[in-house]
Amino acid sequence: MDIAFPCDQEAVKRILPHRPPFLWVSRVIACEPGVRAVAELDVDPTLPLFEGHFPDYPVLPGVIIMEALAQTAAIALLVDERFEGMLGLFAGIDKAKFRRQVRPGEVLSLEANIVRATKRMCAAEVRAYVDGELAAEAQQKYVMAPAAKPGP
Repeated sequence: MDIAFPCDQEAVKRILPHRPPFLWVSRVIACEPGVRAVAELDVDPTLPLFEGHFPDYPVLPGVIIMEALAQTAAIALLVDERFEGMLGLFAGIDKAKFRRQVRPGEVLSLEANIVRATKRMCAAEVRAYVDGELAAEAQQKYVMAPAAKPGP
């Protein structure tokens, strides 16, 4: 895959199969294929999820933060030629900790360090920050599977 880093969301769409409203990476700051990626998410205050989570005190759900971190790890993996044509699916999240609330209008910095990568299973240590302050961290595992081919 021929993508130069840093890159914007249009380039991210060439790497990831995700699309809005479930694309949680605004841009990639740096990427070392198969090793690590650093990305950002602009937390859009107009997201419909803030109407219900929570109307009087909107907070980005922790599951969305975990997904944004997994998408960041997927970027590091999918630009590695070993994983061309593959898709990473969650196999587990361990030691997840949420240290700081993430609010609308903030920029979430996403870091994924790949700690194990085989053709079938990958693992990453992930962290999310707001203004340098740790917001969340976890160890994530992914099963690597062939990406589905579009139908006729």
